[in-house]
Amino acid sequence: MYYDCIVVGSGNAGSCAALSAKENGCQKVLLVDKCSPDWVGGNGYFTAGAFRIVHNGLEDLLPIVQNVTPEQAKRIDLDPYSREDFVEDIMRLSGRRSDPTLAASLVDNSRDTVDWLAGYQVPFILSFHRQAYEVGGRQKFWGGLVLSVEDGGKGLIAAEHKALKEAGVEIWFDCPVVKLLVQDNTVTGVIVHKDGSELSIESGGVILAAGGFEANSKLRVAHLGMGWEKAKVRGTPFNTGDCFAIAKDVGAKLVGDWASCHSTTWDFNAPEIGARNLTNQFTKSGYPLGIMLNANGERFVDEGEDYRNYTYARFGKAILLQSGGFAFQVWDAKMLGILRKEEYGDGVVEKIFADTIEALAHKLGEIGLIDQAQFAKTIQTYNSAVAQHKMENPHWNWDPAVKDGLSTQSSHLSLSPPKSHWAESIEKPPFMAVKVCCGITFTFGGLAIDPASAAVLSESGPIPGLFCAGEMVGGLFHNNYPGGSGLSAGAVFGRKAGASVSKGKATLRA
Repeated sequence: MYYDCIVVGSGNAGSCAALSAKENGCQKVLLVDKCSPDWVGGNGYFTAGAFRIVHNGLEDLLPIVQNVTPEQAKRIDLDPYSREDFVEDIMRLSGRRSDPTLAASLVDNSRDTVDWLAGYQVPFILSFHRQAYEVGGRQKFWGGLVLSVEDGGKGLIAAEHKALKEAGVEIWFDCPVVKLLVQDNTVTGVIVHKDGSELSIESGGVILAAGGFEANSKLRVAHLGMGWEKAKVRGTPFNTGDCFAIAKDVGAKLVGDWASCHSTTWDFNAPEIGARNLTNQFTKSGYPLGIMLNANGERFVDEGEDYRNYTYARFGKAILLQSGGFAFQVWDAKMLGILRKEEYGDGVVEKIFADTIEALAHKLGEIGLIDQAQFAKTIQTYNSAVAQHKMENPHWNWDPAVKDGLSTQSSHLSLSPPKSHWAESIEKPPFMAVKVCCGITFTFGGLAIDPASAAVLSESGPIPGLFCAGEMVGGLFHNNYPGGSGLSAGAVFGRKAGASVSKGKATLRA
């Protein structure tokens, strides 16, 4: 049995790899996944569908988005996001530890890859619902991230798999890869479990796009540390790290930050694994509009340190490290109408209301708050710090679409940790709280690849016939990442991997 290209994984990266292989000349392309058809799409299905790309502003993006009328365009403020901006965001959030050539490859190919996906009818939109606030009658985008997909990850995977079907890509579900075939130091295919038996399939190239190890509690503890067994899995339960061991068996080099991951603020009442109906709606990203307190009634992060899409991927870990592994997000009436309905709407999350802070503390005491007095004291002190800052800076205005500088720091009172931006008092009833925990998205450690071809590297160089894309790629993200970079990276390196397999086939034919 022979295929020109075999792709392992049915998510965004795997789909892009298969489409690219087919487009560039592979006649027979097989995509395999150990999940059932009901779980198609890997982690991509559970995302908000956000793509971070280089662009030149609104006029550059209008040709590829489907949700902006000419009249709406007149009321949009959307700054360009340059190559330098994107590279710097990756590097600063990683503490300068990201592989610069890998980061540059992602950034330099991000815009063209989105055009390529749009050609496959991926329905891109401007992300008004996640990345813009209405300020002064205008939609102001913030945080460098402006592009999403209609219906989020669900819409992305639906569009990509429609394209796979139309391209004639064969897909086998319930089909885990157990081994790579190797001949003369070249990967020549895979062994899979199918219909109760092992089956060897030869191929001109194998692309691994099977996700990280976030759904494997033993590997989480081994690499991330004790306590990570308690984290909830935001996405698919099938990303258990199997293919790392399979790749290592043929000499693949493991690189990157194996001790950290993307983990966010997640609904405490969410299921232990991702739910395919609500998917990303369990995210609770409204903390920049309020504050977060732990079970002891104390703040523990700077909720306004940066735009949400630069902090959310590591605040899950901060919550996990708190007593009990949970926290409470708190707002007053001034902010309730601004919170995203997808995350905080009725029927989406359990919301606790009260007319006084003391009454709110009492209610939270029934679901885990240990020190009610400290909870009230923390908010009182926070309000005093906000008021003092405003007294010293009376002309500064609150603006959620910019880093407005409204903080808890002043010459007379400064908090630790501070709230560096968007610090508004919490004093107007009703007050609302939501209980949150840590939701792990994907892990950062992975395989070493060549940035140009996505070929998997050993200690001595590329492994012929083996390629990698998506969350299995190591070295790109460390400790944190800019929101929307994951889907972009999966698409960029998936596309490269597919083209590389096709190029290898052409070389052999020649």
